[in-house]
Amino acid sequence: MTATTHYDVLIVGAGVTGTALLYQLATFTDLTRLCLVEKYDSVAKVNSHAHNNSQTIHCGDIETNYTLEKARAIKRTAYMIINYATKLPARERDRIIHRMPKMVLGVGPEECRAIRDRYVRFKSLYPRMQLLERQDIADLEPNVALVDGTWRKQEIVATGTPDDYCAVDFQALAQSFSSNCVRIDRHTNKQITQLFSTKVETIQREGAEYALETNRGRLKARAVVVCAGGHSLLMAQEMGIGLEYSCMPVAGSFYFAPEALNGKVYTVQNPSLPFAAVHGDHDIKERGKTRFGPTAFMLPMLERHNRQTVREFFQVLRFDRQVAATFWGMLKERDIRHYILRNLLYEVPVLNRRLFVREIQKIVPSIKASDITYAEGFGGLRPQLIDKEAGQLRMGEAKITNNAGLIFNMTPSPGGTSCLGNGETDLRSIAAHLGARIDEEAFTRELLTGYEDTRTQDDHPLTHPEENIIPLAKAV
Repeated sequence: MTATTHYDVLIVGAGVTGTALLYQLATFTDLTRLCLVEKYDSVAKVNSHAHNNSQTIHCGDIETNYTLEKARAIKRTAYMIINYATKLPARERDRIIHRMPKMVLGVGPEECRAIRDRYVRFKSLYPRMQLLERQDIADLEPNVALVDGTWRKQEIVATGTPDDYCAVDFQALAQSFSSNCVRIDRHTNKQITQLFSTKVETIQREGAEYALETNRGRLKARAVVVCAGGHSLLMAQEMGIGLEYSCMPVAGSFYFAPEALNGKVYTVQNPSLPFAAVHGDHDIKERGKTRFGPTAFMLPMLERHNRQTVREFFQVLRFDRQVAATFWGMLKERDIRHYILRNLLYEVPVLNRRLFVREIQKIVPSIKASDITYAEGFGGLRPQLIDKEAGQLRMGEAKITNNAGLIFNMTPSPGGTSCLGNGETDLRSIAAHLGARIDEEAFTRELLTGYEDTRTQDDHPLTHPEENIIPLAKAV
């Protein structure tokens, strides 16, 4: 085995999660032979592409489904992105992260009470966050508070930040990580290889190492991390592990309106629904447009716009009585059943605009069905794990690891925001397994300080709560 095909660590998948880990391993450890393989011809072609996600840095302040504990962990990893990007030259920084107002909007007495209560509980964690009354909302987002120049009828209140880094182009972020690794490869004694148009066909354990068969030949590594969305579970199951899990891919679509918002306006999530509430976003790529969504519906693919992944979906679904019972249990819940039906109708041409505009009117009450268009070709797919034994969805990020240098990452929303935090978890696991040294001073300087100092929030907290790290039943 030559030096060019034998690595310390091999990463599968060049989305923002895979490239973030490559950057962290190359920058903060003494590992010298690293490789990233990607089946597409460049980085971030799937869920990390700006068309396929809401372009949001999820800090936990405007996402009402986050507990205070979850918000604290998410805030730390979110500001790692901002700390990284704000140290870049201004031109590169401004391609990656964007400043604008953001808020979570309460409409009606019940939601307004919840927003006020949440502000009291969360304000110490978010010093920049403000309680926004009707006039404050109108100052930031006039189309939210006003209809034809007069106050909207419903009671409204919000919490948010008038001007902060809250939007991100995850594809540009992945490109920055990748370019940094190219510079390290050229100007140091480290071998940092990035192989594109390279599809992994199998992964096998050979003694203390792992062998990967690809369409470009055989690669070997002492540690392997798979960051490939739903394909991560498929690859794990092809090794005979993770068979107790199934995958329910949840797709999300968006709608465009002429520029209606100056920033991001989120809404209060229904606590009985395991899906994000509709929000409006000033789109950072489609100039002059506001994007509303996402919808949420199950789609039998592992990649939203790739029909070739239908067959792979049925492989990873592993449909049986336990999966059927999980689906039936969801459908028995009235709120979930109605939500699923409503979101299916949002995909029906002509009918969809007339129905979905009602969701948007909670944010912009004056908007009409004729003002919006279905965002064709936009929207990604989140691989939600089904725990077959528990008979329930496993929400949030998850990873399967054998604690011996093999990790499979499944990162649904907010997977992009978690890229550097998830990378830190994997970096520390790999360093412990391989006996590598971590430059803690450089890590702290580059990622934990700068725009926001997050060092006080635990020394080395895991981005993923312990219950989301799934050990293998047996070593492979």
